[in-house]
Amino acid sequence: MTDLIISTPDLCDEHPELVSVVEPMFVNYGGREQFGGEIVTIKCFEDNSLVRDLVAEPGRGKVLVVDAGGSMRRACLGDMLAEKATANGWEGILMYGCIRDVDAISELELGVQALGSHPMKTDKKGLGERNVAVTFGGVTFKPGEYLYADNNGVIVSPQPLM
Repeated sequence: MTDLIISTPDLCDEHPELVSVVEPMFVNYGGREQFGGEIVTIKCFEDNSLVRDLVAEPGRGKVLVVDAGGSMRRACLGDMLAEKATANGWEGILMYGCIRDVDAISELELGVQALGSHPMKTDKKGLGERNVAVTFGGVTFKPGEYLYADNNGVIVSPQPLM
């Protein structure tokens, strides 16, 4: 998916019956401004233990969707985990919460969108759920469905659009 040009407006025009559009709330922080792939989910709150575990696994063709509860008090992704995600081939990360180390993350070949940045790291308690449906921004993200993101927004489809 890395070399494909993704245009969420074009995908919305071509597949209006398949696309759900996430409410505009995300900022693009990654070095890759457009990304897409099969959704893998994590639900956690101010604890990025599962994020750390998942980015260590192969992620080619996949996008990690993290429902961090919209927390603006802790960052669930930093440069070390983003580097690990890049090394393991992840296409991108959509963080319903905050990230940190934004300058370093902007240099990586990884798509990253988040609500904002915060310098404080999370606690590591091993809490959270993996591969569960999560809902935010007016859309339910289901493992195995597909997400596409660019500077225009984020869309979800039950089947691949590219």
